[in-house]
Amino acid sequence: MSIETLPALLALRAEDSPGVDAVVDHDQRVGYAELDTRSRERAAWLVARGVNKGHRVGLLMENGCEWALNACAAMRIGATLVPLSTLLKPPELAAQLALAGVRQLVATPAFHGRDYRAELADLDRAALPSLAAVYFSDELGDGGTPDRFAVTDALADSVRPGDDMVVIFTSGSGGTPRGVIHTHGGALRANAAGLEARCIRRGERLYLPMPLFWAGGFAGGLVSALNAGATLLTEAIAEPAQTLGFLQREQVTLFRGWPDQAAQIALHPDFHPRQLETLKPGSLPALLPASPHGERTRQASLFGMTETFGPCCGYAMDTGMPADKAGSCGKPFAGIELRIVDPDSGEPLPAGKTGCLQLRGRNLFRGICGREREDTFTADGWFASGDLGRLDEDGFFYFAGRGDDMIKLRGVSVFPAEIANALESLASVQRAFVTGLELEGQLHVGAAILPEPGAYCVPLELERELATRLTSFKVPSRWHVLSSLEELPRTPTGKVDRPALCALLLGSA
Repeated sequence: MSIETLPALLALRAEDSPGVDAVVDHDQRVGYAELDTRSRERAAWLVARGVNKGHRVGLLMENGCEWALNACAAMRIGATLVPLSTLLKPPELAAQLALAGVRQLVATPAFHGRDYRAELADLDRAALPSLAAVYFSDELGDGGTPDRFAVTDALADSVRPGDDMVVIFTSGSGGTPRGVIHTHGGALRANAAGLEARCIRRGERLYLPMPLFWAGGFAGGLVSALNAGATLLTEAIAEPAQTLGFLQREQVTLFRGWPDQAAQIALHPDFHPRQLETLKPGSLPALLPASPHGERTRQASLFGMTETFGPCCGYAMDTGMPADKAGSCGKPFAGIELRIVDPDSGEPLPAGKTGCLQLRGRNLFRGICGREREDTFTADGWFASGDLGRLDEDGFFYFAGRGDDMIKLRGVSVFPAEIANALESLASVQRAFVTGLELEGQLHVGAAILPEPGAYCVPLELERELATRLTSFKVPSRWHVLSSLEELPRTPTGKVDRPALCALLLGSA
C-alpha cells in the first residue's frame, strides 16, 4: 500500500532509512532523517511568516539539496508547491506567478548569469495581487519556537490525499503554458505505480539531469527517490566531464533522463563503460556495455506527460521488449486508463487503429489553473491529451506523435513517430526527428537524422532502405544530417522546436 501524503512519506523515510542519502549534489548531501528534520524547521520558519495550508508557494531555484529542502518544507504543511523555471524571462515568470496565484515566492538570488534579486524587484507587483512576499534563499532561516513547531506539526497532520500538492507548468508542444494541478494522493500513487518498471527500488542511486522544476525532474527524480527510499543525484548544471566524475564518486546505479545527454557523455573522450561499473540494467543504453554480439537491449520508450505526473505507460526497463512489441511504450500503469478515439467523431476506435489518445483514472491530474473542469475533461471523465497513438490487442500503447504534428498526405494521415521509428531501425541512424513541412505550396515529409558514430548517412541510400519498410509517400523528401544533437533546435523546455526544425530542413540543400 503506497503512502498518499508527502508529510507521511517524509516521516516514513526518516524512520526506515534515517542514514540513507535522500539527495546529493556537488556541494552537499542530505539524509532522510536530516531531510525530515530540516524541512520541518524550514516549514516552521515559513509558518512564522504567514505561510499556511492551501497557500501556493513558488520555488525559483537551481537543482540541488536546497531545492528539495524548500520543496518538502512547503508541501509538508499543506501549501501547494509551484516549481518555476529558471529559464523564464521576467514577463513569462510574471504570467506564471499570476496564473498560479502564487502567494509566497522562494527564489535564488542569482544563477547562471541571472540576477533574480534585481529581476524580481522590477516586476510590476500591482499586476501580481496574490504575491504577498518574496524570500531569497540566502535569507531563509531554520528553527522555531515550540509553539511554532506545534502549529507546523498540526498542519502536517491535517494534510489529506485529496489536498493539492503541486502545480507544475507545461508548455505542451509549444502552446501557452498550463499550470497542471496534482493532489498528494494522485501524484504519489501515479509515481509509485511506475517505480518497478523504471527499476527505481530501495537503495538505488538515481542520477537524473532534468531540472526539478519540470515534471521529469520533480516526479521522475525527487518524488521517485522519496517514494522508493532511493537516493537522487542531481546537478545544477550538467557538463559531461564534470558529470562523469560526480557519477563515479557517488557510485550511480541508475542513469535516467534524456537519451541525448547520455549519448553526449558516451561520446566524450574520457568515457568508458568501466568508469560507471556500478550502473545497472535499466539505465539509458548509451552508457551500458554492449552485449557480446555488439547489441544493446531494446527498451520500451516510457510514455507520460505532466498531466500523468510522469510516465503512465512502460515496460520493465531492465528487460528486453518482446520482439512483437518493438516500438511500443509498454502497457498503462495502475490507476490510469487509455483509449483511442477517432479524431473527427470522438468515437472509440478498435485495437490496432491510430487516433487521438484520451486518459482517465484516479491518478490523473486534478485540473488546470484557471480552467473549468468542462474545459479539460469530457462529460464521462476523459482527458484529451493531444497525442496520437494506438493500442494493440494486448493493451500495449504505441505513440504516433502529437495531433498537431500529424501530416495529411494524399488525404491519408501520416504519423511522424512511425517514420522516425523506421529510420532509427536502420543500422546507420542513431536518432531521427520527423516533421511535415510546406514546400512550393505542397506538403512534404522532412527528417533530421543523427548518424551512428562512424557511420556516413546518404539521404538517397536512406530513401532506398525506407522504401522497403514504408509506403512510398511516407519516405522523407527533405533531409538534414545533424553533426550533433546540439544542432537540433529545441524550445526552452527541451522539446523539439518544430517551426525551427522546418526552417532547418528547408535551408538544407
